[in-house]
Formats: sequence, C-alpha cells, structure tokens
Amino acid sequence: MRKASYLGEFEQVVLLAILQAGDQAFALAVIKELERRAGRRVDRGALYKTLDRLETKGFVEWQTEPTTPGRGGHRRRLFRVTPAGVRALQASRVTLFKLWDGLEAVLGSVAE
Repeated sequence: MRKASYLGEFEQVVLLAILQAGDQAFALAVIKELERRAGRRVDRGALYKTLDRLETKGFVEWQTEPTTPGRGGHRRRLFRVTPAGVRALQASRVTLFKLWDGLEAVLGSVAE
C-alpha cells in the first residue's frame, strides 16, 4: 500500500491557483492567481520547485504549448491538476474543516 502524501499549505494554494487559472494555467497565470486571490507574491523559482514536487507526488501534470514567434521560440508549460491532486485537495479540505470546527469563539468567524 502506498503511503499517503499530504499537502503543505503552499502546495494547496498552488493547486487551487492552477484550478482557478483553468486552461490558462501557465506559470505566470498561476503567479497572478496567487497574487490576486491569496495576496501572496511568489518567486518563479519557488513556484517551479513546488510544481516539480507536486508532479513527483502525482498531483500535477504539464504539457508544452507549440512555440510561437511572439515568444521567441520559447515554449510555455501548461499545468493541470490530476485526479489524484483533486483527491488530495479534498482530503486536506475535510481535515481542515474538522480542525476548524468549534473554534469560532477563539478564532472568530470567516470574513472576506
């Protein structure tokens, strides 16, 4: 039996940003999602290191787009969350909800 692979907090937000970016989940789009939705500035190197780790865990896949003259021959990688990545997010969400349950008096209610 394979040992469960848990998600760290940054891994979770990266997976969520990829899902939010949809069919435009290139590195820059993921970085923009993280800045816009999570208020986090992310260094490309940190993002790529996390994406590599998520790929090793089987939670992310990627493919390269065809090269275009506008990109000077450079290809972009398009990232996609795998079904295993979705299941890992679901498991993390359930765990967090269980841990948050009953702590409203201490932590307050959720505010946007």
